[in-house]
Amino acid sequence: MLNYKTSIKGDVTYSDLVIKEIKPIMKLIIRGKTKDFIKAIGKNLNMVLPTKANTSTSAEQLTAFWLSPDEWMLISNETVNEDNNNYHVEDELIKNISKVKLGAVTDVSDQFVMLNIKGSKVFDLFATGSPFNFNEFKNKKGSVVQTILSHIDVIIHLTEINDVNLLVRRSFSEHLHSWMSDSASRL
Repeated sequence: MLNYKTSIKGDVTYSDLVIKEIKPIMKLIIRGKTKDFIKAIGKNLNMVLPTKANTSTSAEQLTAFWLSPDEWMLISNETVNEDNNNYHVEDELIKNISKVKLGAVTDVSDQFVMLNIKGSKVFDLFATGSPFNFNEFKNKKGSVVQTILSHIDVIIHLTEINDVNLLVRRSFSEHLHSWMSDSASRL
C-alpha cells in the first residue's frame, strides 16, 4: 500500500448511478477448517465468521465474506493509512492462526480494487454483463456473491439496498471500470 497507484480514472456519475473507488481498504484472505480455527478467529476478531454460502458478517471495524467452506475475505470497514501497509489485525491473525498452524492468512490488499456502486440502476447495470440472477440478492442486506461481470471475476457485497461494494482484481479493474462507465451511460 506504500506506493498506492489507482488504475481507476475518477468517479463516474450518471442519473441514479454513482461508481467510485474506495481506497485504501485492508483485505485479507483467511483459510482454515477446524473448530479450533473458528474459535481462534472469533477470539481474535471479536466476531463470528459467516458459515452460510453467499453471506457476510460485520463487526465494528471488519466485515467477513464467505467465499467457500474454508475461505473468507476480511475487509476493513473504514479506509486505512495509505502510507503504511502494516495492519494490527493481520499481525494478530498471523501470530494466533498461521504460526500455530490453525490456518492461513494472506494480505490481498494490493491485489483487489474495491468499487462502491450506488443508485437505483445498480442491478440494471449488473444485468447487462452478468449471468447471475440478482432478484433475491438485491433485497438481502449483507449478501455476497462471486460472479462474472463483463467476463471478469468479481465479488459483490450488498451493503444497503441499491448500494454495493464490488471487489475486482487490480489487473482487470481498469477494463471493468471502463465497461461499467460505458454501460452506465446507456441505461
